[in-house]
Amino acid sequence: MSSDARVRTVRLDWSLESVPKIRHAIVDDLSDGTIDDDIISECEMVVSELVTNAIRHAKPLADGSIRVHWKVRAPRVEVEVTDGGSDDVPVPKPKAEWVNAGRGLRIVRSLAHEWGVTDERNGRTVWASLGGPSRRRA
Repeated sequence: MSSDARVRTVRLDWSLESVPKIRHAIVDDLSDGTIDDDIISECEMVVSELVTNAIRHAKPLADGSIRVHWKVRAPRVEVEVTDGGSDDVPVPKPKAEWVNAGRGLRIVRSLAHEWGVTDERNGRTVWASLGGPSRRRA
């Protein structure tokens, strides 16, 4: 990893009360002057949506938590949310005017440069790259 990159991993309680905590954590971490304010706002929204979706639609990791990891290589930020997986693959819901839920991944898709889902032996990771393409393609 190059010296201009930094990473952070946070484990959260499996609770919707963790959503504002992770929003504050990522904003605080990114607010050092190296990342554009628009990208910080987009990261805040994306991490909020991904954590909320994981808690609502998947199960926790074996230790009862959810893991949020981000990697910063200015101007790009890659965010990953790992949970214990579910039977359903996360996909954006079709557009509908009169629904109270189901917009999370559409929001992620609209803000992220790219995003994806990786199934692992012990769970699932949903990731998004903001501010530029993901290094995952390299």
